[in-house]
Amino acid sequence: MTKQRFTSIADVMADLQEKASQRNKPTESWKPPEKHGVDEYECNICKDTELIIGKNEKGYDVATFCECKERNAWKRRFKQSMLPEEFRKANFENYVNQAPIQKRMIELTKSYQQRFDVVTGEDGRKEKIIPPNNFGLVAVFGEQRIKELPVGDRTAIKQEHNNFGIGKTHLQIALAKQLIKQGFSVLIISDAVFMDDLMQARRANDEGESLNKLLYNVLEADVVVWDDMGKAKWTEPKESMYYRIINERYRKQKPIVFNSNEDRGTLAEKIGYAAASRLIGGCWVEGEDFEYLLDAEGQDWRLKRSV
Repeated sequence: MTKQRFTSIADVMADLQEKASQRNKPTESWKPPEKHGVDEYECNICKDTELIIGKNEKGYDVATFCECKERNAWKRRFKQSMLPEEFRKANFENYVNQAPIQKRMIELTKSYQQRFDVVTGEDGRKEKIIPPNNFGLVAVFGEQRIKELPVGDRTAIKQEHNNFGIGKTHLQIALAKQLIKQGFSVLIISDAVFMDDLMQARRANDEGESLNKLLYNVLEADVVVWDDMGKAKWTEPKESMYYRIINERYRKQKPIVFNSNEDRGTLAEKIGYAAASRLIGGCWVEGEDFEYLLDAEGQDWRLKRSV
């Protein structure tokens, strides 16, 4: 069987959507497993079908969605988000915001969340309101810049301009969880791991199938939360991949929520100037003279808790 070759991302997406629809298409021979006894169902109202059959005023059978449908959808979105285990309990309520910079960070994060909404139209359909703006928390003095200093100067500069352990990831994971509850699809990726996965998929001898699956997920999610962007060691293929993803989401007006231990300049060096232009430029809110990008530094709260 000859494998299909793709000439554009659009072709890839169309092919993957077709395959997904075929996989999800029910067959006549399949029937859901029979369950006996109340305790075997997660929802005793609809018996896990997510539908309730009743009679309308004319006596006809009608089906309505069970109240468990949205709860189950939330669970699926939560599972598909790839939420890191260490941040399962992260939320706005347990975020430590004692320092002025932490208060600014949480205020900016909550302000960004308010730009998302789900509205119900006259036809009863729900419509997602997704802002085109990116949201970033970056360093004042980047990790790469510190590494380029003479060895004797690094410790003092690191202490003066610390960007680690100030709660960037905690806040953005808390934001992701709120958006998932609202009904948005969110994908959370860790830079070093994700870029390594992309490079391995790129080298795979499978006509690009593995790479295309990874790209499909990161390009189609309503929101991508990109943790520790710029952590991966720079290579030309990685720079090309950063641009490919960031540019495509920029073109589609789909936001990227990102944090980095690099500053604006060193982040551009790590991911490429063209990609950084679209990423950082996308934080600017047109007409409001405002940007969802904060240069943050402060005390490392992980070290404080360990003392």
